[in-house]
Formats: sequence, structure tokens, C-alpha cells
Amino acid sequence: MAKWGSCDYKQLEKLVKKLEKMANFDVKKFCEDVSRELAARLLAKVIKRTPTGEGTFEVLEKDGVKKRYKIKNGGTLKRGWTANTQAEAEGGKVPNARDYANSLKILRMGNSYIVIVKNPVEYSSYVEFGHRQEPGRFVPAIGKRLKAAWVPGTFMLTISEKELESQLPKIIERKLTKFMEECFNNGY
Repeated sequence: MAKWGSCDYKQLEKLVKKLEKMANFDVKKFCEDVSRELAARLLAKVIKRTPTGEGTFEVLEKDGVKKRYKIKNGGTLKRGWTANTQAEAEGGKVPNARDYANSLKILRMGNSYIVIVKNPVEYSSYVEFGHRQEPGRFVPAIGKRLKAAWVPGTFMLTISEKELESQLPKIIERKLTKFMEECFNNGY
């Protein structure tokens, strides 16, 4: 008859306990945390790519001489990424990208988590995708005539989404690895 020897199962029992704790962890919270981090990263990328205008101007004629007066600073479109309304973006007091991303509502549809990132500034889609204009028309706000029939878009959001999409596997893998290390090393 064969002799099997002795075995200490304490380490195996610890592993089973850690795996049980891992099985009970809140998957929904983990997915929402990852979604918020991805939204913050997207906002950081898109804000960096958003062009900043000179501001809006009003042309006044005084004694036959046209003068340009600056009304508002530029950057309304940039501030719009973390604003809830256009007025808020124009006002200038908006939260930073991470704080705003943490305040976003996360929707769950089936196995997907959805975070809606939008810019409430009315002309944001024209800057993103481009727009038509009438060549030769005089625009008093800039004091010039329009030259081109089409103004190309900057695709700030589209490019940022594609860039983040290529980084998704690494980001999610890091978050999952960090979570698993916490479970096994710190007892979760």
C-alpha cells in the first residue's frame, strides 16, 4: 500500500476565504468607479484638444471710427465640457474634470455602463464636425468678411474617444490588478 504523506491545508483555507471575499465584492461599484475614471480621462483629453477662441467682440462706431470692444474672455467651449449649462460655461466657474466626472450619472443597460459626456455650448457641434458659411458675408463680431464656404471640424471629442478606446484594455487591466492585489494582500 502506498504512503501519501502529510499536508498542511491552512494556506489553502486562507486562499478559499480570500476567494470567497472576492466573490462577494460589489461588481457594480467597481464598474461604476472604472466608468468614472474613464470619463475623467476622456474629459482631460477633450479639454486639452478644444480650441480656445479670442472671445466675443462688439464693434461700435463712434465719431465715424470703428472700435472693437472685448466683451468676454474666450474658453467658453473648453469650460463647457464641465458645465451643466451654457450660461455656467460663459460665467467661468466650473469644476475640474475629475470632480465633474465623479458627479456624472452612470446608466446601466444590460451589461453596459453608460456615462454621457456632453458640451452644452450651442455651437460645440459646429466646432466638432465643421460647418458651412456664406463666403463674402461681413461678420461685425470679428470685423471681417468670411472667405471659405466650409470650415472644417476639429474632431476634438471624436479623436479623444478613439485615443481612449485604444487605451481601455490597459486601464481596465491595471484597475482589476490593483483590486485583486488589495483582496489578496490586505484582506479586502
